Amino acid sequence: MSGKVKVFIDGSEGTTGLRINERFQGREDVELLTIAPELRKDTEERKRLINASDITFLCLPDAAAREAVALVEREDVRIIDASTAHRTESGWAYGFPELAPAFRQAIREGKRVAVPGCYASGLIALVYPLVKEGILPADYPVAAFAMSGYSGGGKKMIAEYEGEERSAELDSPREYALSQQHKHLKEMKAIPGLAREPLFSPVVCSYYSGMLVTLPLYRDLLNRKMTPKELHGFFTEYYGKERFITVNPFGAEAESRGFLGSNGKSGWDGMELFITGCEDRLLVSSRFDNLGKGASGAAIQCLNIMLGCEEDKGLRL
Repeated sequence: MSGKVKVFIDGSEGTTGLRINERFQGREDVELLTIAPELRKDTEERKRLINASDITFLCLPDAAAREAVALVEREDVRIIDASTAHRTESGWAYGFPELAPAFRQAIREGKRVAVPGCYASGLIALVYPLVKEGILPADYPVAAFAMSGYSGGGKKMIAEYEGEERSAELDSPREYALSQQHKHLKEMKAIPGLAREPLFSPVVCSYYSGMLVTLPLYRDLLNRKMTPKELHGFFTEYYGKERFITVNPFGAEAESRGFLGSNGKSGWDGMELFITGCEDRLLVSSRFDNLGKGASGAAIQCLNIMLGCEEDKGLRL
């Protein structure tokens, strides 16, 4: 694509939209199309800007994202959707290029790209390679737990946590999605090809951003009975050529006395993996920024792939 790329962010005042906007500062290859604040919900003005763009980011609730796609009239307008609306829809590329070459190619060539959910990114990075290579049975009863900063809850939760008279309950980590109806479960099942949705227990904590997702595994239920060190070797080889995913040296958790904090990669746009456990029970963990590789950083990476420039342009690795 020659000249400046015209980009419109529909939903630019939300947490993800603001971060995407910030990442374009100083980029000479992008021309941002902006909407007047009083017209942010004006359908005709949004429609005009979407169709004036080369690429539009959707940082909207699901229903609004679907409505925005319906406003596209020009065949060459490309959409990057950060909502949950299209992540498992036919015709949409799933925006996690490291999973397999076909994912990167689909992003590069596609006109519709769905950015993964933050928790989903952390779990799918662990599960997809294991299922793809036949190590984890597709019908394995996958369970996972995760910890996240409160920014993942959007403006309302941020205001709640940063309020002057906030509840003392917010000082404690809080488990939620107790009904097992979390919105990321659909893609957690569909993208790796699992037979059932995982048992998933997310926890929101009293810090701004950063995420840790952990997948526990019983060795005797794997198709290939691997030790933690052998599993570490597998992931090291699988992601060895990827810039955005780092597999930490085996035993790296000893540097933090056997603890893994969940806010250690706040402000970073990559993801790091840890493989731990014992001979019978293994743990595979991913640590990243829920606003980075888990949201706006992933969206910008997809844009870069679509434009054919360096994948890390405008990002922090």
